[in-house]
Amino acid sequence: MKRDFLALSDFNAEEHASVFARAAEVKAARRRGDVVHTLAGRTLLLLFEKHSTRTRLSFEAAIGQLGGTAIALPMQESQISRGESLADTGAVASRYVDAIMYRTHGDERLRELARAATVPVINGLSDGGHPVQLLADLFTVQERFGSVRGKVVAWVGDGASNMARSWIEAAPLFGFTLRISAPEGFRPPRAAGFDLVADAREAVRGADVVTTDVWISMGQEKEAAARRKAFARYSVDEALLQRAKSSAIVLHCLPAHRGEEISAGVIDGPQSAVLDEAENRLHVQKALLETLILRR
Repeated sequence: MKRDFLALSDFNAEEHASVFARAAEVKAARRRGDVVHTLAGRTLLLLFEKHSTRTRLSFEAAIGQLGGTAIALPMQESQISRGESLADTGAVASRYVDAIMYRTHGDERLRELARAATVPVINGLSDGGHPVQLLADLFTVQERFGSVRGKVVAWVGDGASNMARSWIEAAPLFGFTLRISAPEGFRPPRAAGFDLVADAREAVRGADVVTTDVWISMGQEKEAAARRKAFARYSVDEALLQRAKSSAIVLHCLPAHRGEEISAGVIDGPQSAVLDEAENRLHVQKALLETLILRR
């Protein structure tokens, strides 16, 4: 039976722990220069509706280093752009490839493709979340602190963004305290599993992890001026970071706009784990691909 990975909750705690353990193994193997070809002869389709740097690079590198191949298909180059249904695309692609990564706008589009596909479908980013990025983020926290459980994570910025939504989904699954600090109009609905803290300074106080994302995501360019004004007091700078633990790390999924959601001094500073976080996309996605393709 095929498994999809559309949201973090598609895996239970034990399965996530297994992915992280395998990610550590393949990361260590790459550092040693060992060749791991567990997915030799397998093919991954990368279907893009949105622009991408790290998602495309990390998935292409992951399947390639595991001995497989990737086919990157921007939507505008496919028949979908001329009216072919996602269902037909998913059904036909399943006859050619062993898994599909889909980076899209709407979550219903993601689900439509997954329903039609007979091979695993991975959410490479949607309006509702960015679960593969969260795997890398949480794996980075585990590397630094030994465990995610019991830690305090402060999210500063757009609390209604796909990244914030995935952090909210992750908190009860992984057992950490999540504080969301966002201006009015950009806050998630109140729910169990996280604390809504209006003042960013209070949200960050004593935190183990401070994380943020751009104020203006893809498709929000017309809202740029209003968003910059709304988020003016929600920038992760040196003064804000001082309120976190001295051992705290800073995460950002990239791309970053230095001087807006984060200062250059923080993202390029000694507490930044951003480059490790970006690298870890490669390793957790290797483990994820093995899990989905080899255990069907």
